[in-house]
Amino acid sequence: MQNYVLGHSNRELRRLMLQANNLRPITTRLLREIGLARGMRVVDVGCGAGDVAMLAAEMVGPTGAVLGIDRNAAAIATARERARAAGHINIEFVEGDASEMTGSRNFDLAIGRYVLVHQSDPIALIRAATTHLRPGGAVAFHEVLLLGTWWSFPLVPLWEDTSDLINRTFRSVVTCPDAGARMVEHFYNAGVELPRLFSETPVGGGPDSPLYAWAAETFRSLLPRAEEIGLVSRDEIDIDRLEDHLRQAVTAVHSQIGFAHQHCGWARI
Repeated sequence: MQNYVLGHSNRELRRLMLQANNLRPITTRLLREIGLARGMRVVDVGCGAGDVAMLAAEMVGPTGAVLGIDRNAAAIATARERARAAGHINIEFVEGDASEMTGSRNFDLAIGRYVLVHQSDPIALIRAATTHLRPGGAVAFHEVLLLGTWWSFPLVPLWEDTSDLINRTFRSVVTCPDAGARMVEHFYNAGVELPRLFSETPVGGGPDSPLYAWAAETFRSLLPRAEEIGLVSRDEIDIDRLEDHLRQAVTAVHSQIGFAHQHCGWARI
């Protein structure tokens, strides 16, 4: 796995929670399509701050179990504390590289969100995830497409320029920005059956859209890398007011905005 360009600061972990609120309905749809139910066992590969693990824990209930795996100690510590505070007694978090861990083949579902894009070898992660599964279990991923998929109608240059900077910065460090659009290929190469797929796009507009904060905080975490590769200097952008500037620019022309496409796929083994 490559270095995680967004870092692991406290602010970045809070950004992940903001992102999770926006992604929750899409991931919930994925889990429901798979048929996740009470009493099932789930492993979350690359669990980060634990949002998918906690969502799964709600769905499997106290008779089920969830295991979250992440290689970052700070993320694991945050996930444990959040799960404890939320009263989830059916989640265990362990530190480790999910692409190198062999499972016990007793889980009903292995899921990852926003993890294939960060892999130098996404096929290896898919294969490792399947080692956790019992026969008939499912492997699933919710991924983001980092290839210029944002839009605004009427046009809002600041929104689209921000998306361009975010995607270009991501593409400077990730080798699989299109992993979500290659799940058929990656599942095939991993020896898994053709995945069932769907895609959704978060959309918004008006003064209360959560997309402004999501975009601004994502670029805040990416700003050091964007400066490093010469895309922008900190003097050129008022990062502390970017959220407000995006809100003002979008609402001034009554625009509707789209965020990055979300691709979800799953298959049974």
